Amino acid sequence: MSSFDRKDLSKKIIDACLSMRRDGVNQGTAGNISIRFKNGMLITPSGMPYEIMTPDDIVFVDENGKAEEDKIPSSEWRFHLSILKDNPNFNAVIHNHAVYSSTVSILNIDHIPAIHYMVGVAGGNKIPCAKYATYGTQELCDNISEAMKGYKACILKNHGLVASDETLEKAYHVMMEVENLARLYIGVRGIGDFSILPDSEMEVVLEKFKNYGLNVKHKNKK
Repeated sequence: MSSFDRKDLSKKIIDACLSMRRDGVNQGTAGNISIRFKNGMLITPSGMPYEIMTPDDIVFVDENGKAEEDKIPSSEWRFHLSILKDNPNFNAVIHNHAVYSSTVSILNIDHIPAIHYMVGVAGGNKIPCAKYATYGTQELCDNISEAMKGYKACILKNHGLVASDETLEKAYHVMMEVENLARLYIGVRGIGDFSILPDSEMEVVLEKFKNYGLNVKHKNKK
């Protein structure tokens, strides 16, 4: 992310927050977004509506969890920082309370199985669910770290979802795919029996996914 200065990155965060609202995957001030910056990260402030947010409101939190003076970062800053520390190849983290992912989070399951090959966007043959803990706590941070080992996303039990990737655009893509898959999962569970792709097929898919995904440079080209 070094090719962007702080103001540029802050604008990208705000734009993504507003996109979540337009795409119908977040409500009120529930979600939060971070981007790796210098020896820490830039993250949305606590409790501020996206519509009035400016680049100056975005908070810098260093690698030790210390926020800059006179600013309060999102209450979920701990797991944002932890994900970035655990995954040097990830540079952005998105968290929200998208309706279908939140619905899945209330079900008594530990993952969304491979009901569709696009489950592979999360990095494996399932979309894992992190155990519940109170928001903003170190326990929740630890639960997410455990669930996301080897994955780009997970469902947070009785809470929502979190997604991460090497760029904010890619993290947003992963987040939207997880929400779509959660919607599909809710749908098929309500109908009856459903099929799950075998691990052998998901291995093939994951290999193909190494050369598949969001092409940011050409995303607006036909």
